Amino acid sequence: MTASSEVFDMQAAPMRIGTVRLKVRDLDAVGRFYEKALGLVALDTTSHHVTLGTPITPLLELVGDPALAPNDRRQAGLFHTAFLMPTRADLARWLAHVVATRVPLQGASDHLVSEAIYLADPEGNGIEVYADRAVSDWHGPDGEIRMATDPLDAQDLLRAAGGTEWSGFPDAGMIGHVHLQVGDTAEADRFYRDVLGLDIATRYPGASFYGSGGYHHQLAGNVWNSRGARRRPKGTGGLDAVEIIVRDAADIAAIAARADAASIAVNPTENGMSLQDPWGTTITLSKRG
Repeated sequence: MTASSEVFDMQAAPMRIGTVRLKVRDLDAVGRFYEKALGLVALDTTSHHVTLGTPITPLLELVGDPALAPNDRRQAGLFHTAFLMPTRADLARWLAHVVATRVPLQGASDHLVSEAIYLADPEGNGIEVYADRAVSDWHGPDGEIRMATDPLDAQDLLRAAGGTEWSGFPDAGMIGHVHLQVGDTAEADRFYRDVLGLDIATRYPGASFYGSGGYHHQLAGNVWNSRGARRRPKGTGGLDAVEIIVRDAADIAAIAARADAASIAVNPTENGMSLQDPWGTTITLSKRG
Protein backbone atom coordinates (compact mmCIF):
# COMPACT_ATOMS: atom_id res chain seq x y z
CA MET A 1 0.00 0.00 0.00
CA THR A 2 1.49 3.32 -1.02
CA ALA A 3 1.62 5.86 1.78
CA SER A 4 0.07 8.88 0.09
CA SER A 5 -2.60 11.50 0.66
CA GLU A 6 -3.45 11.38 -3.03
CA VAL A 7 -6.99 10.13 -2.67
CA PHE A 8 -9.69 10.53 -5.29
CA ASP A 9 -12.02 13.47 -4.62
CA MET A 10 -15.41 11.86 -5.19
CA GLN A 11 -17.21 15.12 -4.50
CA ALA A 12 -15.56 16.64 -7.58
CA ALA A 13 -16.61 13.83 -9.94
CA PRO A 14 -19.29 14.79 -12.48
CA MET A 15 -21.37 11.83 -11.24
CA ARG A 16 -21.24 9.87 -8.00
CA ILE A 17 -23.49 7.48 -6.12
CA GLY A 18 -25.97 8.93 -3.65
CA THR A 19 -28.36 6.43 -2.09
CA VAL A 20 -29.25 2.83 -2.93
CA ARG A 21 -32.77 1.52 -2.36
CA LEU A 22 -33.40 -2.16 -1.61
CA LYS A 23 -36.70 -4.01 -1.29
CA VAL A 24 -36.57 -6.49 1.59
CA ARG A 25 -38.88 -9.06 3.13
CA ASP A 26 -37.83 -8.65 6.78
CA LEU A 27 -37.22 -4.97 7.35
CA ASP A 28 -36.26 -5.30 11.02
CA ALA A 29 -33.69 -8.04 10.47
CA VAL A 30 -32.05 -6.40 7.47
CA GLY A 31 -32.01 -2.98 9.10
CA ARG A 32 -30.39 -4.35 12.27
CA PHE A 33 -27.73 -6.04 10.16
CA TYR A 34 -26.62 -2.81 8.49
CA GLU A 35 -26.58 -1.06 11.86
CA LYS A 36 -24.58 -3.74 13.68
CA ALA A 37 -22.31 -5.04 10.91
CA LEU A 38 -21.59 -1.79 9.04
CA GLY A 39 -22.25 0.74 11.77
CA LEU A 40 -24.84 2.70 9.82
CA VAL A 41 -27.35 4.73 11.82
CA ALA A 42 -31.10 4.88 11.28
CA LEU A 43 -32.06 8.37 10.09
CA ASP A 44 -35.75 7.83 9.37
CA THR A 45 -37.93 4.88 10.30
CA THR A 46 -41.55 3.92 9.63
CA SER A 47 -43.34 0.59 9.78
CA HIS A 48 -42.33 -0.23 6.21
CA HIS A 49 -39.29 1.93 5.47
CA VAL A 50 -35.94 2.82 7.01
CA THR A 51 -33.21 5.16 5.80
CA LEU A 52 -29.68 4.42 7.04
CA GLY A 53 -26.42 6.28 6.68
CA THR A 54 -24.01 8.47 8.58
CA PRO A 55 -25.49 10.97 11.05
CA ILE A 56 -25.55 13.58 8.27
CA THR A 57 -25.77 11.60 5.00
CA PRO A 58 -28.39 9.07 3.88
CA LEU A 59 -26.83 6.11 2.06
CA LEU A 60 -29.24 3.17 2.08
CA GLU A 61 -33.02 2.97 1.89
CA LEU A 62 -34.80 -0.24 2.84
CA VAL A 63 -38.43 -0.76 1.83
CA GLY A 64 -40.08 -3.67 3.61
CA ASP A 65 -42.73 -5.96 2.14
CA PRO A 66 -43.15 -9.51 3.54
CA ALA A 67 -44.99 -10.55 0.35
CA LEU A 68 -41.92 -10.08 -1.86
CA ALA A 69 -40.52 -13.11 -3.67
CA PRO A 70 -36.96 -13.97 -2.55
CA ASN A 71 -34.11 -12.47 -4.52
CA ASP A 72 -32.82 -14.81 -7.25
CA ARG A 73 -29.05 -14.49 -7.85
CA ARG A 74 -29.52 -15.48 -11.50
CA GLN A 75 -31.64 -12.45 -12.21
CA ALA A 76 -30.45 -9.01 -13.16
CA GLY A 77 -30.16 -6.62 -10.25
CA LEU A 78 -27.60 -6.14 -7.51
CA PHE A 79 -24.19 -7.77 -7.41
CA HIS A 80 -23.10 -5.59 -4.49
CA THR A 81 -23.39 -2.18 -2.92
CA ALA A 82 -19.85 -0.98 -2.20
CA PHE A 83 -19.28 1.14 0.91
CA LEU A 84 -16.13 3.24 0.62
CA MET A 85 -14.08 3.86 3.76
CA PRO A 86 -12.20 7.18 3.87
CA THR A 87 -8.88 5.56 4.84
CA ARG A 88 -7.18 2.21 4.98
CA ALA A 89 -7.13 2.48 8.79
CA ASP A 90 -10.95 2.79 8.74
CA LEU A 91 -11.17 -0.40 6.70
CA ALA A 92 -8.77 -2.15 9.09
CA ARG A 93 -10.84 -1.14 12.11
CA TRP A 94 -14.02 -2.36 10.44
CA LEU A 95 -12.40 -5.69 9.51
CA ALA A 96 -11.29 -6.24 13.11
CA HIS A 97 -14.86 -5.43 14.21
CA VAL A 98 -16.56 -7.97 11.94
CA VAL A 99 -14.02 -10.65 12.79
CA ALA A 100 -14.55 -10.06 16.52
CA THR A 101 -18.34 -10.08 16.18
CA ARG A 102 -18.29 -13.11 13.85
CA VAL A 103 -20.06 -11.47 10.94
CA PRO A 104 -19.86 -14.03 8.09
CA LEU A 105 -17.57 -12.87 5.28
CA GLN A 106 -17.63 -14.19 1.73
CA GLY A 107 -14.25 -13.08 0.42
CA ALA A 108 -11.52 -10.48 0.29
CA SER A 109 -9.51 -9.17 -2.65
CA ASP A 110 -6.71 -6.85 -3.61
CA HIS A 111 -7.96 -5.07 -6.74
CA LEU A 112 -4.80 -2.94 -7.22
CA VAL A 113 -6.96 0.20 -7.14
CA SER A 114 -8.43 -0.82 -3.78
CA GLU A 115 -8.60 -3.40 -1.02
CA ALA A 116 -12.03 -4.96 -0.58
CA ILE A 117 -13.94 -7.30 1.72
CA TYR A 118 -17.18 -9.01 0.71
CA LEU A 119 -20.26 -10.15 2.59
CA ALA A 120 -24.05 -10.21 2.19
CA ASP A 121 -27.03 -9.06 4.21
CA PRO A 122 -29.58 -11.58 5.58
CA GLU A 123 -31.52 -11.60 2.29
CA GLY A 124 -28.49 -12.14 0.08
CA ASN A 125 -27.93 -8.58 -1.10
CA GLY A 126 -24.21 -8.34 -1.82
CA ILE A 127 -22.01 -5.88 0.07
CA GLU A 128 -18.45 -4.72 -0.51
CA VAL A 129 -16.55 -2.66 2.04
CA TYR A 130 -13.38 -1.16 0.62
CA ALA A 131 -10.71 1.49 0.76
CA ASP A 132 -9.03 3.01 -2.27
CA ARG A 133 -5.33 3.08 -2.90
CA ALA A 134 -3.67 6.32 -3.97
CA VAL A 135 -4.73 7.39 -7.45
CA SER A 136 -1.10 7.17 -8.60
CA ASP A 137 -1.25 3.41 -7.97
CA TRP A 138 -4.19 2.84 -10.30
CA HIS A 139 -2.58 3.26 -13.70
CA GLY A 140 -0.35 1.23 -15.98
CA PRO A 141 2.48 2.58 -18.14
CA ASP A 142 0.06 3.81 -20.81
CA GLY A 143 -2.20 5.56 -18.31
CA GLU A 144 -4.84 2.82 -18.35
CA ILE A 145 -6.63 1.88 -15.12
CA ARG A 146 -5.43 -1.54 -14.01
CA MET A 147 -7.62 -3.79 -11.89
CA ALA A 148 -7.15 -7.37 -10.74
CA THR A 149 -8.61 -9.84 -8.25
CA ASP A 150 -5.61 -10.87 -6.16
CA PRO A 151 -5.51 -12.27 -2.62
CA LEU A 152 -5.82 -9.66 0.12
CA ASP A 153 -3.10 -9.51 2.78
CA ALA A 154 -5.54 -9.30 5.68
CA GLN A 155 -2.85 -9.32 8.38
CA ASP A 156 -1.08 -6.36 6.80
CA LEU A 157 -4.41 -4.57 6.51
CA LEU A 158 -5.26 -5.18 10.18
CA ARG A 159 -1.96 -3.63 11.25
CA ALA A 160 -3.08 -0.38 9.60
CA ALA A 161 -5.55 0.15 12.47
CA GLY A 162 -2.58 0.97 14.70
CA GLY A 163 -4.32 -0.40 17.77
CA THR A 164 -7.41 1.81 17.38
CA GLU A 165 -10.91 0.37 17.51
CA TRP A 166 -14.00 0.61 15.32
CA SER A 167 -16.55 3.19 16.48
CA GLY A 168 -19.11 3.08 13.69
CA PHE A 169 -19.30 3.94 10.03
CA PRO A 170 -17.16 7.05 9.42
CA ASP A 171 -18.93 10.36 8.80
CA ALA A 172 -16.91 10.76 5.59
CA GLY A 173 -17.79 7.27 4.35
CA MET A 174 -20.04 6.87 1.34
CA ILE A 175 -21.26 4.44 -1.27
CA GLY A 176 -18.32 4.45 -3.66
CA HIS A 177 -19.86 2.28 -6.35
CA VAL A 178 -22.69 -0.08 -7.17
CA HIS A 179 -21.96 -3.28 -9.07
CA LEU A 180 -24.91 -4.64 -11.03
CA GLN A 181 -25.88 -7.96 -12.50
CA VAL A 182 -27.01 -7.43 -16.10
CA GLY A 183 -28.19 -9.70 -18.90
CA ASP A 184 -25.74 -8.47 -21.53
CA THR A 185 -22.70 -6.21 -21.22
CA ALA A 186 -23.10 -4.69 -24.68
CA GLU A 187 -26.65 -3.65 -23.81
CA ALA A 188 -25.41 -2.31 -20.47
CA ASP A 189 -22.78 -0.27 -22.33
CA ARG A 190 -25.46 1.26 -24.52
CA PHE A 191 -27.32 2.47 -21.43
CA TYR A 192 -24.61 3.35 -18.91
CA ARG A 193 -22.04 4.66 -21.40
CA ASP A 194 -24.09 5.92 -24.34
CA VAL A 195 -27.12 7.31 -22.49
CA LEU A 196 -25.82 8.19 -19.00
CA GLY A 197 -22.46 9.29 -20.39
CA LEU A 198 -20.17 7.32 -18.08
CA ASP A 199 -16.74 6.28 -19.31
CA ILE A 200 -15.71 2.64 -19.58
CA ALA A 201 -12.81 2.71 -17.17
CA THR A 202 -11.82 -0.91 -17.67
CA ARG A 203 -13.22 -4.31 -18.56
CA TYR A 204 -13.06 -7.83 -17.17
CA PRO A 205 -14.29 -10.87 -19.10
CA GLY A 206 -18.06 -10.55 -18.80
CA ALA A 207 -18.01 -7.17 -17.05
CA SER A 208 -17.77 -3.46 -17.80
CA PHE A 209 -16.68 -0.88 -15.22
CA TYR A 210 -18.10 2.62 -15.64
CA GLY A 211 -16.32 5.66 -14.20
CA SER A 212 -16.86 9.40 -13.95
CA GLY A 213 -14.14 12.01 -13.53
CA GLY A 214 -11.35 9.45 -13.73
CA TYR A 215 -12.58 7.17 -10.94
CA HIS A 216 -12.04 3.44 -11.39
CA HIS A 217 -15.80 2.90 -11.29
CA GLN A 218 -18.94 4.36 -9.79
CA LEU A 219 -20.99 1.65 -11.51
CA ALA A 220 -20.27 -1.75 -13.05
CA GLY A 221 -22.27 -4.45 -14.78
CA ASN A 222 -21.48 -8.15 -15.11
CA VAL A 223 -23.09 -11.31 -16.49
CA TRP A 224 -21.25 -13.76 -14.26
CA ASN A 225 -24.48 -15.07 -12.68
CA SER A 226 -27.06 -13.44 -14.93
CA ARG A 227 -26.11 -13.86 -18.59
CA GLY A 228 -29.24 -13.52 -20.73
CA ALA A 229 -31.38 -12.25 -17.84
CA ARG A 230 -34.46 -10.23 -18.73
CA ARG A 231 -36.22 -7.51 -16.76
CA ARG A 232 -36.59 -8.30 -13.08
CA PRO A 233 -40.06 -9.61 -12.21
CA LYS A 234 -42.17 -7.21 -10.18
CA GLY A 235 -42.67 -8.17 -6.57
CA THR A 236 -39.13 -9.50 -6.14
CA GLY A 237 -36.79 -8.52 -3.33
CA GLY A 238 -33.43 -6.93 -4.01
CA LEU A 239 -32.28 -3.80 -5.77
CA ASP A 240 -34.95 -1.25 -6.56
CA ALA A 241 -33.15 2.02 -7.34
CA VAL A 242 -29.76 3.74 -7.49
CA GLU A 243 -29.39 7.48 -7.08
CA ILE A 244 -26.63 9.20 -9.04
CA ILE A 245 -25.74 12.70 -7.87
CA VAL A 246 -24.88 14.89 -10.87
CA ARG A 247 -22.66 17.91 -10.28
CA ASP A 248 -23.81 19.95 -13.30
CA ALA A 249 -27.53 20.32 -14.01
CA ALA A 250 -26.73 20.66 -17.72
CA ASP A 251 -25.60 17.03 -17.70
CA ILE A 252 -29.07 15.94 -16.59
CA ALA A 253 -30.58 17.76 -19.56
CA ALA A 254 -28.07 16.12 -21.91
CA ILE A 255 -28.87 12.66 -20.50
CA ALA A 256 -32.59 13.36 -20.94
CA ALA A 257 -31.99 14.21 -24.61
CA ARG A 258 -29.98 11.02 -25.18
CA ALA A 259 -32.64 8.97 -23.40
CA ASP A 260 -35.34 10.48 -25.61
CA ALA A 261 -33.30 9.65 -28.71
CA ALA A 262 -33.02 6.06 -27.46
CA SER A 263 -36.80 5.90 -26.74
CA ILE A 264 -36.22 5.54 -22.99
CA ALA A 265 -38.95 7.09 -20.83
CA VAL A 266 -37.84 9.84 -18.44
CA ASN A 267 -39.78 10.90 -15.33
CA PRO A 268 -39.17 14.29 -13.69
CA THR A 269 -38.31 14.30 -9.98
CA GLU A 270 -37.95 17.09 -7.43
CA ASN A 271 -34.18 17.35 -7.97
CA GLY A 272 -33.75 15.91 -11.46
CA MET A 273 -35.22 12.89 -13.20
CA SER A 274 -35.43 9.11 -13.18
CA LEU A 275 -35.30 6.43 -15.85
CA GLN A 276 -34.96 2.66 -15.92
CA ASP A 277 -32.09 0.58 -17.21
CA PRO A 278 -32.88 -2.34 -19.58
CA TRP A 279 -33.47 -4.67 -16.60
CA GLY A 280 -35.92 -2.48 -14.71
CA THR A 281 -33.61 -0.88 -12.15
CA THR A 282 -34.58 2.73 -11.54
CA ILE A 283 -31.72 5.20 -11.95
CA THR A 284 -32.44 8.56 -10.34
CA LEU A 285 -30.32 11.53 -11.40
CA SER A 286 -30.24 14.25 -8.77
CA LYS A 287 -28.64 17.68 -8.63
CA ARG A 288 -27.96 18.14 -4.94
CA GLY A 289 -25.09 18.79 -2.61
